[in-house]
Amino acid sequence: MTLVVKLGSSIVSADDGSLRSEVLDSVCSQAAALRRGGEPLVMVTSGSIARGIRLLGLQARPRAIDELQAASAVGQGSLFREYETRLEAGEVAAAQVLLTASDVASRTSYVNARQTLRRLLDWGVVPVINENDTTATDEITFGDNDFLAAQVAIMLEARLLVLLTNTDGVYDADPATHPDATMIEEVSGPADLVSLEIGDRTSVFGTGGMRSKVAAAEMASGSGIEVRICNGTVDGNLGLAAAGEPAGTAFRALASDAPAFKQWLRHAKPVAGRILVDEGAANVLRKSGSSLLPVGVTGVEGAFEAGDAVEVVAGGSVIGKGIANYSSGETERIRGMKSTEVLELMPHAAEELIHRDYFVLA
Repeated sequence: MTLVVKLGSSIVSADDGSLRSEVLDSVCSQAAALRRGGEPLVMVTSGSIARGIRLLGLQARPRAIDELQAASAVGQGSLFREYETRLEAGEVAAAQVLLTASDVASRTSYVNARQTLRRLLDWGVVPVINENDTTATDEITFGDNDFLAAQVAIMLEARLLVLLTNTDGVYDADPATHPDATMIEEVSGPADLVSLEIGDRTSVFGTGGMRSKVAAAEMASGSGIEVRICNGTVDGNLGLAAAGEPAGTAFRALASDAPAFKQWLRHAKPVAGRILVDEGAANVLRKSGSSLLPVGVTGVEGAFEAGDAVEVVAGGSVIGKGIANYSSGETERIRGMKSTEVLELMPHAAEELIHRDYFVLA
């Protein structure tokens, strides 16, 4: 069972963009010790843009996408070498892996990435993963590497995801504005988070914050993976989290028996449009695990093609997500029809608008 460790920008870089060498020394030393002890381990890192900014001598984080991509191109190789050097000192080999959201959104690319990562782990190598900011666009991006780490953990069916940040864990209020805020030691389910005041504060060079970490933790824990959010600047915390000892905030794994394909569909496949259904169809989908037939469809939103993922919505609430067998135009044409009428109109078409094997409840 694999351990996935994510280092945020606040762990990798100080606010002036300089590398936090002592923190990287500590985390990589712990990671190498775990790997030598037989723990398959993946590291997901932020910080390539911050590293590039520092190496280029820029005074502030750029805003234009081409400037961010250029800074990332400068920083990616340098940042990986920092990991590689430290892991090699711990007698562990490292491999650089760059992913974009489109790599994960495509089922074929997703499976290929998973196979490559598993092969590296079988060989005893520590993959060091970063988003490929150089080729990603502002429309196609993970937005923050917390979500990349969660998706990697789900992809590999990890036993544990550790999100390292520069705070001790998740608090019941923002400790920056509430000095009496208390750290939460355990989250057993979404209900534990309803009343929390979780801020978006992050480092000068980061794009995330505690909110994105909590969202990523919910994503992974909902897929049956335990998650820890803890302070990576404290030496030994990674080892404690890996051993199941108290460190930061623990998100307990929730029961999930969804197959790998449905986990990918739920978390990685982007939505291209919406199919509106009546309450009868909604109840069948919720309670019976049946396919969605055209007869229950009342409307279509957005433009999508057959094979795209769509949300299924009833009464303004999302019921689930599935792979459409028809385009938006075809769906509009056959909505409300019985299966026999659809087959008369299109004799070689699928009977189901969304087959139950390609649908997941929200």
